[in-house]
Amino acid sequence: MGGFGRSLAIIENVCAYYRCRMRWFLSSMLQLLRCVRLRSCTKRGARNTLPLCIRAIWAYMRLLVQSLYFSSLTDSDVVFDSVFEPVFWTVDYVTRWFGTMFVCLVVVLTSSILVIVYLILLPMIITTYPYIWVAWHVCYGHWNLVMIVFHYYKATKTAPGNPPTEKNDSPFVSVCKKCIIPKPARTHHCGICNRISAWLNNCVGHLNHRYFFSFCLALSMGCIYCSISGRNMFLDAYNAIERFKHLDVEKPGVPVTGMGILIGLLPPGQTNFQTPAPPYTFKDKMIHKSIIYMWVLTSTVGVALGALTMWHAVLISRGETSIERHTNSKETKRMAKRGRIYRNPFNYGRLNNWKVFLGVEKTSHWLTRVLLPSGHTPPGDGLKWDIFPFKKDLIPV
Repeated sequence: MGGFGRSLAIIENVCAYYRCRMRWFLSSMLQLLRCVRLRSCTKRGARNTLPLCIRAIWAYMRLLVQSLYFSSLTDSDVVFDSVFEPVFWTVDYVTRWFGTMFVCLVVVLTSSILVIVYLILLPMIITTYPYIWVAWHVCYGHWNLVMIVFHYYKATKTAPGNPPTEKNDSPFVSVCKKCIIPKPARTHHCGICNRISAWLNNCVGHLNHRYFFSFCLALSMGCIYCSISGRNMFLDAYNAIERFKHLDVEKPGVPVTGMGILIGLLPPGQTNFQTPAPPYTFKDKMIHKSIIYMWVLTSTVGVALGALTMWHAVLISRGETSIERHTNSKETKRMAKRGRIYRNPFNYGRLNNWKVFLGVEKTSHWLTRVLLPSGHTPPGDGLKWDIFPFKKDLIPV
């Protein structure tokens, strides 16, 4: 028993020794980590090896992740906006770049149609049509051209209308999640100019909405006019091009050798048949191709832009914008579940909505402000919608 007790005491002493060594090792490592952390904290402000742009992106990503669980009121919309924020930024950047390209494309295509009309179609109309039809085409065509150019210029040069950024007494319905400023009714954040615009998206707002719609309407009417009036010319040009193709595929001649030269089939020194020159010139071919190009382009744009114009006309008749169309639809369904009817507060009836939109205050304005180019400003400032200058005498429809 004595030997066993001594052995047990030795084992206990060894365990105690190694336990002390382990405690010393752990305390040393902990002290080393504290020193390293303290030195890194003291040098972080003085020297950081990461570039400023990398640090900014890292801080933004940390804030983005923390925003997903920071507030207890976070819903699916907030999470969706946070996760797809880089995608939205990319789309806004590409759209901003594409806007400049789209403007150049519109100018180039419209100019090409004008060149074809003035150099090819107008001389043909003057020489072949009766005088009454010549007068009609000249008058209507130039009126339509003036309306297109005027409203396109005004739509691009007129500011859409932005709410003030400083403190004011204007009523607002929410706060913009991007600008973090009060957001009045019927406004939307525009990703192109990166500001809140009154009414529509893509730099079309309260102040230039009428110019934008009038441009779409005038351009649609012009395209449909060219498509209908140039249908017969298009068919003639297409048949002519097909006829030219058949003439081009004919063989130029068959080599003649041996007795052919002796019997006088060909003049001396000539070994091939010489086909006559084609019955058309390069100018004729280009004229027909230009007519086909004009008809196809105007017909395609007329259908596509006409559908967009009709959609905006429906929205104007209902007193809505493209954004309010979705919100009003959701609100109508929500109120219907409660057994109530939702009424759009900005809907004054079809005729009155058009009067408000076009700025028609009296009968003569249908001519001076609708059928002729007019630079009058829309009623109101886009911030308050409870009072209009001619709201008292609106005719109920």
